[in-house]
Amino acid sequence: MELLIEKELNSRDKILKPDFSCKTGRELLAFYLQTKFKQIFAFDKKCSNPVFIKVNPSFTDNFSKRLINKPSKRFLIGITGESASGKSTICKQIKSVIEQFEMPVTVLSTDNYFNDISVLINKYGSFDKLIENGYDIDSPQSFQMSALRNDLIDLSEGIDIKAPMYLPNGTGVSVPNAFDVHSEKFIVVEGIATMYEDIKDVFDVKVYIEADDTLRKDRFLKRACEERNQSPENALKQWDYIKNAGEKYVLPAREEADFVLNGNSDLKYFAQILEYIYTVTNNFI
Repeated sequence: MELLIEKELNSRDKILKPDFSCKTGRELLAFYLQTKFKQIFAFDKKCSNPVFIKVNPSFTDNFSKRLINKPSKRFLIGITGESASGKSTICKQIKSVIEQFEMPVTVLSTDNYFNDISVLINKYGSFDKLIENGYDIDSPQSFQMSALRNDLIDLSEGIDIKAPMYLPNGTGVSVPNAFDVHSEKFIVVEGIATMYEDIKDVFDVKVYIEADDTLRKDRFLKRACEERNQSPENALKQWDYIKNAGEKYVLPAREEADFVLNGNSDLKYFAQILEYIYTVTNNFI
């Protein structure tokens, strides 16, 4: 990928920068990007550990139409995947690369939109006992879906929001209007709820992160025991629930994703792909 970037920077075969304020200029850029995306996908297929597991055949056409017809709208990227697949890690990498080129980016987690279940936790005595009594924390009904959809639509239109914050301390408390979220040019949203029915159509690009179950289990147990002070027994019990919930609620989003990405791919290589996309969209004369 470094060779592709260097070749692009040193190429003498460059085009005059289009006028993106007019439709014709945007159409030229869209056509140009279509050829570059094909180049990226072809290059990636030859790698020993490719990033792209699956690419939706309609992605380039849909992306082009979005670029041409809605130039002023903020660009929303939705990232989902089963627990411990690598969503947050790749999300941070996207943010890091975008910021590297001094481009404004907003990052938001759908986990902030869990319902307040503090009353239920008090009733049953603990979060674990609530789950044991049948509460399905990962179901769409456990999220503030209407508020999430409205906030994402506002962000896409350039309107700043105040997002809620769910406290991950076992109390089940959700604090309304807890922190400011600025509507930047790029808005990256990650979490299991990203592709749920009520909000999936809001996103311009849908990304599904996939990783081997054994790797996911190891990641989850390590995080539960080392970062959340859970006992190995309790962590294993929670893993069984999360695995089943992921198959039920999250896995169906794989079929509708624009990209299925390898959650165990080399992040340096992944960053180079993002850098190449930036280079080809800014390397004009």
